[in-house]
Amino acid sequence: MLKGSIGKLPITDIEPADVLIAVRKIERKGQLESARRTLQLAGAVFRYAVATARLKSDPTRDLRGALTAPTVTHYGAIIDPARAGELLRAIDGYEGQPITKLAMQLAPHVFVRPGELRHAEWNEFDLEGALWTIPAGKTKMRKDHLVPLSRQSIAILEGLRALTGPDGYVFPSIRSRKRPMSDNTINAGLRRLGYSTDEMTAHGFRAMASTLLNESGKWHPDAIQRALAHGDSDRVRAA
Repeated sequence: MLKGSIGKLPITDIEPADVLIAVRKIERKGQLESARRTLQLAGAVFRYAVATARLKSDPTRDLRGALTAPTVTHYGAIIDPARAGELLRAIDGYEGQPITKLAMQLAPHVFVRPGELRHAEWNEFDLEGALWTIPAGKTKMRKDHLVPLSRQSIAILEGLRALTGPDGYVFPSIRSRKRPMSDNTINAGLRRLGYSTDEMTAHGFRAMASTLLNESGKWHPDAIQRALAHGDSDRVRAA
């Protein structure tokens, strides 16, 4: 989106004001999320140029807060890397229901919506192919969502299969295997670990993933958006 505005300039000649003018053109069209993501992507390019000695500093560094923030829906989420590590270790030490523990362990690996996790069924998983296919009828975007499975995710699912497989719900209710676990189960588990609603929620695993992945600079923002199954909405960036 910036190609026509600053794409022809030598990278060493690009100033913060040049970038800001370019992204504000996008912002003025009402595309707040696209403007934010474009600025984020530009920053990743400039940081790479700095790292490879092509540029002395990132011109987007001083532009934080310069754009109008999209309306967001707030869910308690831990987004500090050190605290995220503490959370994962706390989950590993959880002493409540084993299925609740496994759900909390899987959530940060797949960062799907809580309802998609709760309603997961064994016939959606291909552990050999390391893929979870969430059918369109269960997704917010009403299209199949493909979730690649890490080796850690597969190990968790193999442990789950011994408890709840080979068919039906992956996370059944403790009262009936014909129903999924309650929508409050993971939140209750987090409360038991000592995390308040303002600190961390089941939905917060998505915000945690989005923030940490984007801030790492290792992945394209669009790839992260696809992994989160976000729609291309600029008015509301709610998971």
